[in-house]
This record gives sequence, structure tokens and C-alpha cells, in this order.
Amino acid sequence: MPEETLAKQEVTYTLEVHGRFIIIEHVPARVSLQTGERFFSPDTVKQLQAVVWDGKAPSRVIETPVFEFPRA
Repeated sequence: MPEETLAKQEVTYTLEVHGRFIIIEHVPARVSLQTGERFFSPDTVKQLQAVVWDGKAPSRVIETPVFEFPRA
């Protein structure tokens, strides 16, 4: 099995909390060049949790459209 190549990149991390979407930009990660999978250091995970749960005001707020997938 070939060795996976990881590159240091800044990514945008998104999650949904209590029906609200949260976007965190410029998050340091190691990204697989083969699969696109993102890996975060334990310190980065702690910082992400602090951003989400500390209740600070966001840098900015965006509005985005929401669509439902059509059912057959």
C-alpha cells in the first residue's frame, strides 16, 4: 500500500450545533493529497471547541440559501 502524502494547509471547518451552522476559517490542518481527508492536532481541536462553546461574537455573519434534496 503506498504511503499517504499529507500537506499542511489552512482549511475552513464547518459544523452544525443546535440547528445553526458554524464556519471557522483559516484552521491549520494536515490534508491527505490522495483523499482530501483532514487531520487536526489535539491543540487545534481544543481551540475549535473553544471557538464554538465560548459564545464570543463571530468575526462576521453570512446568509446562505438552503435547499432540500428532491425525493423520488
